[in-house]
Amino acid sequence: MSKAKVVCIVALAFTVLVPFSTTFAAETVKIEGVIKARAGDEMIVQLNESAEQAFLLTDQTKVQQVGGLFKASRKDMSMAALIPGLKVKAEGTYNNQRQLVATSVKFSGDDLEQAQAIQAGTHEMKEQNAQQQAELERQKAALQKQNEELQKQQAEQAKHAQQIAANKAAIDAATARFGQLDDYYILDEVTVYFGNGQVKVDPKYNPQLLALAEKAKTIDGFVIEVQGYASAVGSKAVNQQLSEDRADNVTNILIQQGHIPLTRMLAPGAMGESRQVGNDKTEKGQAENRRVVVRVLQNKAIAGV
Repeated sequence: MSKAKVVCIVALAFTVLVPFSTTFAAETVKIEGVIKARAGDEMIVQLNESAEQAFLLTDQTKVQQVGGLFKASRKDMSMAALIPGLKVKAEGTYNNQRQLVATSVKFSGDDLEQAQAIQAGTHEMKEQNAQQQAELERQKAALQKQNEELQKQQAEQAKHAQQIAANKAAIDAATARFGQLDDYYILDEVTVYFGNGQVKVDPKYNPQLLALAEKAKTIDGFVIEVQGYASAVGSKAVNQQLSEDRADNVTNILIQQGHIPLTRMLAPGAMGESRQVGNDKTEKGQAENRRVVVRVLQNKAIAGV
């Protein structure tokens, strides 16, 4: 076979393979499901009981809230709105590393409110678990004291030691169960308090917020959650707006001064008058309720649990 003929065959093969490769890389995937988890730049969407799809989020990913009779209205949203539990329609294309890069993520306002409500319920459960954990710790302390007393009674020492060991095992097992009820570890937390009707963050909280941001950056796959609250004094609608503005202002400090990427922030939660921690009949209780709670979270799957 002549040299010219060989060159022609190779050129023809290259012409056929290059368009095929380009078409494969540009393949578009469209799915509908519920966000199962967010780990930094990665979003996991649950399609059904047995299937899920991972998307890579970038600065070019278009996030929109749709509404109206025919879903015709569009509102550009922050990537922070993509929270676990949110029903979405996502589109993406594969890059050269065969990663599915999200180009578009859409959801309705009703679905976003429902996902935020689910998150609020999850944190309420976490607080209940913390109370149960504290009770278990008190039981441990009581058992330890009982053990010290039993050591003085030589005749009954063996019998009581067996009982204490059995009780301790039961407490440890219950502690482990309560610790697994949530999908996230809370690795750090800061609470910012506000004056009556105020939404501006007192500068004295900046060092705490920036320290939290720096600690978060050392944690693999971290996300930051910001939840704003108000006291129950005055108009419910006004209090809802106050809680939203407070959460937004704290979020801005973390992003602008703490340099936390948007992909690491969960949507700021405006919790209004919900979950009052103080007695709103007193000034002290009202002050305790005017707050923003900031938490650094790590998904337990990323932590190796």
